[in-house]
Amino acid sequence: MAHVPVSDDDPTLGRLVTDVSRDLSSLVRQEIALAKTELKVSVKAGGFGLGFFGAAAFLALLAVIMFSVSIAYFIHWGGDGLGLHWAFLIVFALYLALAGLLAFLGLKKVKQVRAPERAIHQAQETKAALGRH
Repeated sequence: MAHVPVSDDDPTLGRLVTDVSRDLSSLVRQEIALAKTELKVSVKAGGFGLGFFGAAAFLALLAVIMFSVSIAYFIHWGGDGLGLHWAFLIVFALYLALAGLLAFLGLKKVKQVRAPERAIHQAQETKAALGRH
């Protein structure tokens, strides 16, 4: 195998490492800048989306209130049904029963929440195994 003489124009190993380090640093900074730009756009869109959801929830709440009044007046039926005070009391009791049912179902689901026992056990085993060495 023939040896090729090194010329003064060939970069040294130190120079190559410095160039790679500088280029990687520049690439990482550019990637972070791109990520920041993309996140700004996403956060702005997410903010508008949350605002629209909030407005929709508010309008839905108003609709539920109007629907509740409509049910009460339907039960009253122009004076031919129950008294208006009883009609509103029935609607109130209906919502109270529905809230109780939803609270019961929510409590039942919350009681099913457990700690990730297998993951904790595995982490403890890994810690013990690494501690032995």
